[in-house]
Amino acid sequence: MSKPKVFVARKMATEALETIASATEMELWAGELPPPRDVYLQKVRDIDGLLSILTDKIDAEIMDASPRLKVVSNMAVGFDNIDVPAATSRGILVGNTPGVLTETTADFAFTLLMAAARRVVEGDKYTRRGDWKTWGPMILLGYDVHHATLGIIGSGRIGMEMAKRARGFDMKVLYHDVVRRKPEEEAALGLEYVPNLEELLSRADFVTVHVPLTADTHHMISTREFAAMKPTAVLVNSARGPVVDPKALYEALKSGQIFAAGLDVTDPEPIPMDDPLLTLDNIVIAPHIASGSVATRTKMANMAAANLLAGLKGELPPNCVNPEVLQK
Repeated sequence: MSKPKVFVARKMATEALETIASATEMELWAGELPPPRDVYLQKVRDIDGLLSILTDKIDAEIMDASPRLKVVSNMAVGFDNIDVPAATSRGILVGNTPGVLTETTADFAFTLLMAAARRVVEGDKYTRRGDWKTWGPMILLGYDVHHATLGIIGSGRIGMEMAKRARGFDMKVLYHDVVRRKPEEEAALGLEYVPNLEELLSRADFVTVHVPLTADTHHMISTREFAAMKPTAVLVNSARGPVVDPKALYEALKSGQIFAAGLDVTDPEPIPMDDPLLTLDNIVIAPHIASGSVATRTKMANMAAANLLAGLKGELPPNCVNPEVLQK
């Protein structure tokens, strides 16, 4: 009996690739950049399974080009790059990799928070330019993190891990979400629920965003929201780029409406080299690497492989976003 054919859209942890290769006829796209769209459409023509990453747009066109497709395993927590209703209507299972990157992403979000607040990247550039001539009492002053107020937008797993880290810095922690957490959870983490987003923004010294990208969250942080923030505030976004309006962010940073920002995600991605945000010193921009530790990326790859292989067998993937496919 022939093995199922799969297309793996990018290089990943060796052990995950070996697991897939042992059970399938695997084709791996070895380039760092994604396959061009026309190539992608060609690669999926006769496959049974697809392992995609978050930059791959898996829409109805891709699915229709792959009539044998049984499962799309996305190596990411989010799956806004996949047309899940289209997959469900075609009986295609969709898997993702939640949970595993929670703490690693929170570590990096807090890194961005501290780097922006204390002007670490500016300081590095200052030193490399040869501008460091002496110690000065007014050189590159930033803002303290300890005993400041952190405002968390989105109280999911990563948001709550940020709350844990904030406690180590004796920060006051506010949070806003459409659903309030249980009283015992608030008490355990010392959280204050703020039902009004603008109130949270007006009170927080640091604002960190941890919401999925939906129609409701697209540009949820824009001109009005920046106007509500303190001029000393720092914004951190490690969720999805389009949650923050980049034009409004540029104006807020350039005008001094807020002090600084730290981004792991941009809109669009990658950020164009002529984007005006790149002309500013009071922003730290990382290339979407919040989950980029060796351990976490290996776990993600293994989870994606497990989802792929389960779906190929007609079984429910361990992490499936549309289990109703098998209930038809």
